[in-house]
Amino acid sequence: MALFTYKAIDSRGRTQTGKLDAANESDLEQRLGRMGMDLVRCKFVQDKRSRSSIRTIRRIDLINFCFHMEQLTRSGVSLIDGLEDLRDSVEQAAFRGVIAKVIEDIESGMKMSEALAEHPSVFDEMFINLIAAGEQSGQLPDVFKSLNEMIKWQDELISTTKKLMIFPAFVGAAIFFVVGFLMVYLVPQLVSFIEGIGSTLPAHTRLLIATSNFFVNYWYLFTIVPIALTLIIKILASASKDVRYQLDSLKLKVWQIGPVLKKIILSRFANLFAMMYRAGIPVLQCIEITERTTTNTAIRTALSRARADIQQGEGVSASFRNTGLFPPLVVRMIRVGETTGDLDQALLNVSYFYDRDIRDSIEKVQALIQPVMTIFLGGILGWVMLSVMGPVYDSISNLQL
Repeated sequence: MALFTYKAIDSRGRTQTGKLDAANESDLEQRLGRMGMDLVRCKFVQDKRSRSSIRTIRRIDLINFCFHMEQLTRSGVSLIDGLEDLRDSVEQAAFRGVIAKVIEDIESGMKMSEALAEHPSVFDEMFINLIAAGEQSGQLPDVFKSLNEMIKWQDELISTTKKLMIFPAFVGAAIFFVVGFLMVYLVPQLVSFIEGIGSTLPAHTRLLIATSNFFVNYWYLFTIVPIALTLIIKILASASKDVRYQLDSLKLKVWQIGPVLKKIILSRFANLFAMMYRAGIPVLQCIEITERTTTNTAIRTALSRARADIQQGEGVSASFRNTGLFPPLVVRMIRVGETTGDLDQALLNVSYFYDRDIRDSIEKVQALIQPVMTIFLGGILGWVMLSVMGPVYDSISNLQL
């Protein structure tokens, strides 16, 4: 996509100047014509294609892309005309450049799926395979509709995942700073007062003073060590598949959070699998594609084993049961769909089942974290108060005697 400065005349005969993205001068003239202007002259300013190809495309742009393409293709508008109309209405320059390049490739003889495959950072393998299936079956509008619904569903799922991860992280950070403030600032202020009482200090008070001294003298262990440990783990995970597998397995076992993450990943798998299977993509290819889109190594390995079992003649439901990922109820739903021939609907039911379970689980986690935080902080504060007031009370009691 290139950027041009232009001089044009509108329908009232007035001169208009400005800048506009276009594939070439001919494309610029056509775009200005659709805007009611006649091109007088233009000047090339900058080639933006290379820069636009690496910029991140927003998910909302993909949703709008699928929605508009579904409406236009269903109305009988040709692909080229539909893409040109969409290109002119897209606000983000990066995505506008991608669409312009897709138009060029289609005009040069490529299929739409092949043109989209030239931009793997924007359109993933699943997206391209579904478009290819829609081209072969003649159901491209339905494919665009399914993609639109799927990307919106993924957007909601990502939002849900962030909510699950951010809330515990925020609570943990709050507890860390509160405990740090108590041990590094508040307790040292009280130590001289406690020791000045002169009586023998109880064990819990001595423990509090020792803990505070440890925080004060070795504070860097609580800042540098976690950062260094995180970097070391990332380096080991990137260098070793076994380490990455163990870490991903551990993520799925973290108290309260791990099971929810597992449900989120499996819900996404079932939804993608169902959509591709409905579009006519073979079962093994569906599993292979969803396997590559799964970021968790443990689940990816389990899906790979399931694919190998199916290749050896095992049924889909039996292969999924052997992975140990899906609960018996879900396996039963898949088996019914496999028997009746409605495997795609069964997988959508699995996704729906997990979606409801995910929402309930997140609400439970959030409801559980708050009282746990309250109890923990209350225990710390109670320990501090008891350790400070206990010696004072004992000293006063001794004076009265």
